[in-house]
Amino acid sequence: MLKLLSVMTVFLFLGGLWYCGAASAAGFEEDVFRTSAGEVTITFLGHGTLMFSFGGRVIHVDPYSKVADYSALPKADAVLITHEHQDHLDTEALKHIVTDGTDIVLNRKSAAALGKGRIIGNGETKKVLGITVEAVPAYNIVHKRDNGQPFHPKGEHNGYVLTFGDTRIYVAGDTENIPEMKELKDISIAFLPMNLPYTMTPEMAADAALSFRPKILYPYHYGQTDPGKLVNLLKDSGIEVRVRKMS
Repeated sequence: MLKLLSVMTVFLFLGGLWYCGAASAAGFEEDVFRTSAGEVTITFLGHGTLMFSFGGRVIHVDPYSKVADYSALPKADAVLITHEHQDHLDTEALKHIVTDGTDIVLNRKSAAALGKGRIIGNGETKKVLGITVEAVPAYNIVHKRDNGQPFHPKGEHNGYVLTFGDTRIYVAGDTENIPEMKELKDISIAFLPMNLPYTMTPEMAADAALSFRPKILYPYHYGQTDPGKLVNLLKDSGIEVRVRKMS
């Protein structure tokens, strides 16, 4: 069935969105969504790493060489980097997909480490390949290092909202269920992290989802956390939780 879907586009109306599930040629799980701006394919590479394909263009998000052979993946028309930690800013992965024409959009510390790219900070918006990308806060309130410093300090790291026509996709980055999530509007698809102790517990992720109510929620970057706990917490919420191989 997966092979058939990868060749034939069979759309179902689920969660208020036109959707098709498939497997990519490289063997990664994929979901395809029909938006008013055309089809958007999301490839689930693993950990906190995603790939968006639309209109013949490719956006890599937090490429990480431990989850994929980047020499075999499409070159990047754009790269979004949420923050400078090595599993999000990986020069080994970038060297295979970045070309002279790649638009790299990233937070300030990542730009300083990489030595290039367009800096975007919390609350700012940029056009990337013709789509609107908003940088939103991503930080810890509860989870901290032994010295009391948050794993992800407020004001330094990004989550991103990508708008494809009528479809807004939120990639949260490394964050907890911060108050700013209540300000998110009209999110169709969301990715929320649950890797402990660095980001959210399933209870925090459920609280986050209920604060802005995406139609479809993907737990990602969940490490050893059981995503089934999030499914159970949101089973009567009206939010469709989809689990992919994103540990």
